[in-house]
Amino acid sequence: MTRLDHTLMALRQAGRSGLVTYFAAGDPDPAACLALLRGLPAAGADVIELGMPFSDPVADGPVLQQANARALAGGQTLKRTLALLREFRDSGWETPVVLMGYLNPLLRYGVEAFMADAAAAGADCLIVIDLPIEHADDIGRAARARGIHLIRMSAPTSEDARLAEVLRDASGFVYHIMLAGTTGASLPDEHRIARDLERLRAHTRLPVAAGFGVRSPEEARRVGRHADLVVVGSRLAEALAERGVAGALDEVRGLAAALRP
Repeated sequence: MTRLDHTLMALRQAGRSGLVTYFAAGDPDPAACLALLRGLPAAGADVIELGMPFSDPVADGPVLQQANARALAGGQTLKRTLALLREFRDSGWETPVVLMGYLNPLLRYGVEAFMADAAAAGADCLIVIDLPIEHADDIGRAARARGIHLIRMSAPTSEDARLAEVLRDASGFVYHIMLAGTTGASLPDEHRIARDLERLRAHTRLPVAAGFGVRSPEEARRVGRHADLVVVGSRLAEALAERGVAGALDEVRGLAAALRP
């Protein structure tokens, strides 16, 4: 079983949803980011989503755009992001890590080389947020060959026919974007979330992660009643910028507690 398999099985046995924490690699600086990564498992992160900084993160709201900008200004590169992940794994942590980023840096790195290096560093999953499903075959094959899940995404605007196409070869879990907008926007009401996730589950047996918009423990609890994994990013990036690593880990502890019985 993979690290992700073990985590999802443990969550099912515990009867609860898991917390996915997003941070941009290298924010606010490489040393602080490594300390943050090492502190996340004990703080309650079940899965870590590690952003690969990019100069034009079009799906991200202002908070995560600033996090990307800080990381890039500090010299963060894709190679350094993979090195950061390798250092985290060398510390002994087995928490699943999802690399999240955009297509351009991956193509510049070279798809085959990236997958080989990402697998060697200890990546479990990959989200390429601007990769259309129509152009995902080669990248998907390269990821599978290295044991990396290429995570498929859905949205409230996804029609049933489109969902069937997007999820045909999906693996790992499905990432559902709960709102039609960028990260950090307002969360839809719980009835809408429940309805959208019920429709999504008609197309897949994979666990469902729900993200974009969760900013508080209470919101995490509400989403966790319907999703297998709850993703929080913008609020954590704010806490990191305002209160440093200790403050960000405190925020994670509060969110994690909200998802426990």
